[in-house]
Amino acid sequence: MGIDIVEELRGRARTPLNVLRIIWYEFSGGVGPWGALRPLIAIGLALVPFLFLGQHFNRQHAKARDWTLLQVPLLLSILLWPLLYIYSIVDAWWLANERVAEATKTITV
Repeated sequence: MGIDIVEELRGRARTPLNVLRIIWYEFSGGVGPWGALRPLIAIGLALVPFLFLGQHFNRQHAKARDWTLLQVPLLLSILLWPLLYIYSIVDAWWLANERVAEATKTITV
């Protein structure tokens, strides 16, 4: 029915150059040098923070734009949260002092 894969490879591997081609084909998964390197380049570009260059490299510009817009409130929340936290502590202290001062006025008068 079908030719055995070993017989097929023996038939193709008649010269050393063909052997190297078969090894490269098996190593790269049959997608060639660019196909083997493309995912690595996409990862390298995606490692650049905040720019989503991996998505641009894969021609998914709308996804990169959406993620850029999404990161703005997330970034602000991460940066502004400590300020809000400190402000809430100071505000609680300030209002507590005002209440103590008002309570002291009513007692001393």
